[in-house]
Amino acid sequence: MSKNQALFERAQRTIPGGVNSPVRAFRSVGGTPRFIERAAGPYFWDAEDKRYIDYIGSWGPMILGHVHPEVLDAVQRVLANGFSFGAPTEAEIEIAEEICKLVPSIEQVRMVSSGTEATMSALRLARGFTNRSRIIKFEGCYHGHADSLLVKAGSGLLTFGNPTSAGVPADIAKHTTVLEYNNVEQLNEAFAAFGSEIASVIVEPVAGNMNLVRATPEFLNALRERCDEHGAVLIFDEVMCGFRVALGGAQEVYGIKPDLTCLGKVIGGGMPAAAFGGRRDIMAHLAPLGGVYQAGTLSGNPIAVAAGLKTLQLIQRPGFYDNLAKQTRKLVDGLAAAARDAKVPFSADSIGGMFGLYFMDQVPGSFAQIQQGDTKRFNAFFHAMLDAGVYFAPSAFEAGFVSSAHDDAVIDATIDAARGAFASLAA
Repeated sequence: MSKNQALFERAQRTIPGGVNSPVRAFRSVGGTPRFIERAAGPYFWDAEDKRYIDYIGSWGPMILGHVHPEVLDAVQRVLANGFSFGAPTEAEIEIAEEICKLVPSIEQVRMVSSGTEATMSALRLARGFTNRSRIIKFEGCYHGHADSLLVKAGSGLLTFGNPTSAGVPADIAKHTTVLEYNNVEQLNEAFAAFGSEIASVIVEPVAGNMNLVRATPEFLNALRERCDEHGAVLIFDEVMCGFRVALGGAQEVYGIKPDLTCLGKVIGGGMPAAAFGGRRDIMAHLAPLGGVYQAGTLSGNPIAVAAGLKTLQLIQRPGFYDNLAKQTRKLVDGLAAAARDAKVPFSADSIGGMFGLYFMDQVPGSFAQIQQGDTKRFNAFFHAMLDAGVYFAPSAFEAGFVSSAHDDAVIDATIDAARGAFASLAA
């Protein structure tokens, strides 16, 4: 038995499913999860000391690569002063100022410890601000595991959604309307029917949890217009795409200002940190100023803030995003060329440092289209690449991530491995 297998069997005795987040269990791709022991730059090593080129990057935060020396130094300097205080620090002000500077739609920001906290708090704030209950979300967009967000589309366009998780009461799910991503007609119909009831629309402007799917400009502009017309709060969930697709996030790419924005991943530099922020008049409804309660013992934790602040400073270096986008595009173009040579149906897309791989001829624009992909072929490709020392997301429904440490040699090695993987699929 391999060490990874032994660890997985041991883990399952004390941890449900052997993992602390479901996708890590390899359930959708089969096989044994790799237990990671260390990482550096674009690589990590498993319990058997096998090295992998890492394309999950802790699911997005490691935009500079693992253990970046300047981030490590910032964390080490803070560690000597204490791990947590439960009281304000100047560093919290500094990271808030940096976020507000980089994301113009954010006038004030509240730090939390996870993306789920950010989205659930933003929705509570939107409901408190509008005194309304209904929210709209879109199928395939994942906004964390708060009850009102674990909802799928109902049986008809204008019926309330159905829970996608046991333990979510129908009375909570009924306040969530789920529409098709990038479908302007459905959006208009929902606002025509429920406009005065809608507190908020929450959306990933670049989705990453049904694989990478971009919103169309028409869709996001329609969201902004309908929310303005009906007094609803537009929330961009940029936990994944914020600081990943551009310095100002997806809202910079599209030129659209949401009312509230949820951030995570990159702003913690690999530490547990997230935030939500936006218009000053909305944020004024948060306690201790207003009646919408939100709190967190470890919010603004000094170690997480140190890692996040240094990361935000480093990604502002000239040419950083141009190079990140170039390397990511080189990866997806190389993979697509290898698939064409092997005559395997395949397409790929990228924006900034995020990418998507699809075992289908066309780049998808919705969750329904994503579901038409060949998951069996993806699973075979995943394992062939894993055997070759390349670690992609262990699911056909997750985006991938490139860091600034993924240089030409790393990308070329990945494409070389992919040629063999695609050839094996065509055999």
